[in-house]
Amino acid sequence: MRKLVIPKYFGRPSIGLALFGCTNRPFYHVCVFPDRALGRRYEGNILEQVGTFDPLPNQKNEKLVALNFGRLKYWIGERNAHISVPVLELLGLSGLFPIHPKSFIRAKDNRALIADQQLKAVAEASNAEKLSEEQVSSGATSTSHPQ
Repeated sequence: MRKLVIPKYFGRPSIGLALFGCTNRPFYHVCVFPDRALGRRYEGNILEQVGTFDPLPNQKNEKLVALNFGRLKYWIGERNAHISVPVLELLGLSGLFPIHPKSFIRAKDNRALIADQQLKAVAEASNAEKLSEEQVSSGATSTSHPQ
């Protein structure tokens, strides 16, 4: 038989992202969930919302994050809440914790991807330039010789 417990005071809570929003338009709430032993993470199982995260860049190319540091410190310090990796990255970028190593890895991968794209663009531009020079030179030789 299942025991009735008050999830707010049972076990070790965890801080994670709860997906809200629509298809192709994600929006996350940074939430405190009860102990994982009580069940899956779903909307009715949230103890407290401590922030929001909008992963899609706005018009100024910014990803918006709003966090309640006071409540986060309470849940982390007094209640010893477990923190998920995506939330650890957000807290590192916001300055509450040291920057997470995964953030550095992602930045390095993004820099390598941008460098590869730039090299491909330069190669395509040089190929297009060679083709245009060949067309101009072949057009000039055919017009200079009457048939």
